[in-house]
Amino acid sequence: MKEMELVGVRIELPSNAPIVLLRETDGEGRLLPIFIGGAEAQSIALAMDEVDPPRPMTHDLFKNVLDDLGVRIERIMVTELRDRTFYAELELKGGSGVRRVSSRPSDAVALAVRTGAPIFADESVLEAAGHTVAPDDPESEEPPTEEVLDQFREFLDQVTPEDFNG
Repeated sequence: MKEMELVGVRIELPSNAPIVLLRETDGEGRLLPIFIGGAEAQSIALAMDEVDPPRPMTHDLFKNVLDDLGVRIERIMVTELRDRTFYAELELKGGSGVRRVSSRPSDAVALAVRTGAPIFADESVLEAAGHTVAPDDPESEEPPTEEVLDQFREFLDQVTPEDFNG
């Protein structure tokens, strides 16, 4: 498993398809685009902006339930890419030990943003769908976010949502 960081959520034009963009924190710094639903994109973006809704949204409610039950999200993992569909798991720790629960990656990321849980991706997922972005400056360890997004936009011009999601 490779640790990832959430770069952001954006809408790709002209398809208007929302994506969540993860970046490998070490190694090659590969980007992992995952096409997601509009509601999930909004939920992730609101949490990233630390917007506190007047009533709990679904992901806030789930976090509140876990908190009340004394269960912690240890990490989320994008575990598989099968038939152009990404799969993820939540690793939960509570009084009865550690358990893994299947999740859509978008829901897992929405919860990770709210709980501060680290995000991981399986190496096989990165090999299949990761995109390496080379920085302009060979001395630079990490390219600026805007540069990464510009290069990633060029990559996205060549793919469709169907290439990533069944």
